Amino acid sequence: MQKNRYILTLSCPDIAGIVAAVSGFLRDNGGFIIESAQFGDPYSGRFFMRTYFSAAKPAKDLERKFITIAEHFKMDWRLYDTEVKPRVLLMVSKQGHCFNDILHRYSTGNLQIEIPAVVSNHKDLAKMAEWYEIPFHYLPVDSGNKAKQETKILKTAEDLKIDLIVLARYMQILSSNVAEAWRGRAINIHHSFLPSFKGAKPYHQAYERGVKIIGATAHYITGDLDEGPIIDQEITRVDHTHTPEDLRALGQDIENQVLARAVKLHIEHRVLLNGNKTVIFR
Repeated sequence: MQKNRYILTLSCPDIAGIVAAVSGFLRDNGGFIIESAQFGDPYSGRFFMRTYFSAAKPAKDLERKFITIAEHFKMDWRLYDTEVKPRVLLMVSKQGHCFNDILHRYSTGNLQIEIPAVVSNHKDLAKMAEWYEIPFHYLPVDSGNKAKQETKILKTAEDLKIDLIVLARYMQILSSNVAEAWRGRAINIHHSFLPSFKGAKPYHQAYERGVKIIGATAHYITGDLDEGPIIDQEITRVDHTHTPEDLRALGQDIENQVLARAVKLHIEHRVLLNGNKTVIFR
């Protein structure tokens, strides 16, 4: 009999018996554990677990039977079928480096996702989306229509059954309503100069200060700007010979890498929220 492959993720108060209960449940239901990782946080008192396993039973049957265990341990949990590709909504503005990198990884199979649509407040990257045969939704934003356009974004995500929103250099601040609605399901990328070098020209500011390290940070969005749970970060060293243009080029390469890694970690269900932090099972 052909077996399906699933990923079970959970978090709950850290008490004795959780691993035994989960492994026993899988044994009793014909499950075979392929990979498993767990972490008990002594500060928050919560336990986190990710288990990759195979089983002949359909997901609905496993979910129905697991509810008793989940309720006993007060678990926040999800069961994912690995054959189902997450549906990702890409949001962009004018800068195309992260956008192009994600699309390339998607088209080559490096990122196992579906991209039903792209949303942008500018038309600059429409041809790139067209080349990849992805519908492009142009939703320009100004001070008078921001709330209306955000409503359209949320409606688009709902209609397309989106699992994850990726802000691939989308240069608009989303409202706290959007951030709350997509808590743990919307990833942003920014240069790690924040909060020291905010504004339109962070690399020029960094150049003027003579920084020795540049980098990028991928995080989940929250109502607090650029303060969400961090998923991944990367840095590289620079020196006095680097011009602002050099810093920008290096920074954009790092942004590509960090955003792609964050998306991959998320779609493989390796990221669990722990308050304003994350637990990453690599």
